Amino acid sequence: MQNTIEITHLSREEKLRVMEAIWDDLTHEEESLESPGWHKLALQETEDRLTTGQEQIVDWQQAKIELRKRFE
Repeated sequence: MQNTIEITHLSREEKLRVMEAIWDDLTHEEESLESPGWHKLALQETEDRLTTGQEQIVDWQQAKIELRKRFE
């Protein structure tokens, strides 16, 4: 059975509250969630690039600025 919730009539604030409630509920199930294998592999590849100097750490604030410029 498929349930559909009509959210188009909700205000932005109401949508954010619903989203926060869903996120809060999901975080309580954290122990039962298993990360997919591809995620572990992606993290290992990034760590390997950091170790070999092929990847650089970028401050999050600077990364957001650069991403915004890229997609303007």
